[in-house]
Amino acid sequence: MTWRSARLRILLLVMVGTIINYIARNSLGVLAPQLKADLAITTQQYSYIVGAFQLAYTVMQPIGGLLIDKIGLTAGFALFAAAWSLANMAHGFARGWLSLAAFRGLLGMAEAAAIPAGMKTIGEWFPDRERSVAVGWFNAGTSLGAVIAPVIAALVAKIYGWQAAFIVTGAMGLAFAAAWYWLYRSPDKASYVTPQELDEIRAGQRPVPASASTLRAIAATPRFWAIAVPRFLAEPAWQTFSFWIPLYLAKERGMDITQIALFAWVPFLAADAGGILGGYLAPLLQRWRGFSLENSRIAGIALAAILMIAPGCVGLVASPYAAIALLSLGGFAHQIISVLINTLSADVFPKGDIAKANGLVGMAGWTGGLLFSLAIGQLADKIGYAPLFACLGVFDLIGAVWLFGLRRHLILQKA
Repeated sequence: MTWRSARLRILLLVMVGTIINYIARNSLGVLAPQLKADLAITTQQYSYIVGAFQLAYTVMQPIGGLLIDKIGLTAGFALFAAAWSLANMAHGFARGWLSLAAFRGLLGMAEAAAIPAGMKTIGEWFPDRERSVAVGWFNAGTSLGAVIAPVIAALVAKIYGWQAAFIVTGAMGLAFAAAWYWLYRSPDKASYVTPQELDEIRAGQRPVPASASTLRAIAATPRFWAIAVPRFLAEPAWQTFSFWIPLYLAKERGMDITQIALFAWVPFLAADAGGILGGYLAPLLQRWRGFSLENSRIAGIALAAILMIAPGCVGLVASPYAAIALLSLGGFAHQIISVLINTLSADVFPKGDIAKANGLVGMAGWTGGLLFSLAIGQLADKIGYAPLFACLGVFDLIGAVWLFGLRRHLILQKA
């Protein structure tokens, strides 16, 4: 893949969409301390607001993936991007936790298509050998959006109020929706791809089993469950980082919104590094240790799961900066896991099923994230955050063991 290749430009385009998606998504966490004060929201009610997004996102992921597969990436992703923009802008009109939860649910429904759409894009455009690298850079957009969100949301909120912060972070998606609809085409239809590059893409994609075509058929395959269970166990960490770190820093580390804006982005910057490294780790293991395509992904997930012990130790350190450092190591490790699990879903399902298969896997992950967020809402004020962060140090280890045990279901025979 050269700097002039069409697939690199497509990767940059889908990264921009992911960044904008996560800027909108993560604005709530940054503004949470101010929203709790202005709208008289309790910690438990805040967990319901977060849960509304997570529930809608969880249910909608396979549906969004199915719609993307049905109507195509060009129109499908543009429609979902416009929808999430309008939903996020509507947050500025919230007058209490119920209305905020309703708008949050609409945002979750619209944003749910972003990752399935991105994975389908990579499945269409990239040869197998480049796929994990592409997913690593694509996934870095999630972390980069989370890095940028505290700066934009806090700055706009400080000058113009939290309502304006939602309007600004939401409006960005409208520009992306127009750009995506104008620029994106599949490789077979794109006028900007050369015949040589198209041949390279086709030659580098091995055949996979025939399309399962329905969500039920996909869910019945062992390879789906081999991936879905580790994703269920991994996602609570990312949901905690995205929605709860600002409140944790405010409540247990005594930081105000300015300090949160200065430090809350650090774990996400580390996550960016992990996401990119995770993409290169699998090809490195293939060359260095001779691992198969799937085994290289699994080995990388296992190594990162060991590093996830770090955020589980947050309650053991007195310094807030040490806590941020441990959370940063957790963000780094989690994104390695996220990249490689997402890549597996593109590896083992055919192109016609990638979006809905990834949506189903995402649904499993977000179910785990939703349940854990609700647990935080019920328990954080009673027992503190430390025992809850400790759980994150265990979940991914269990997921790695499960994936290793079922690895034979991911090994494909050439058609």
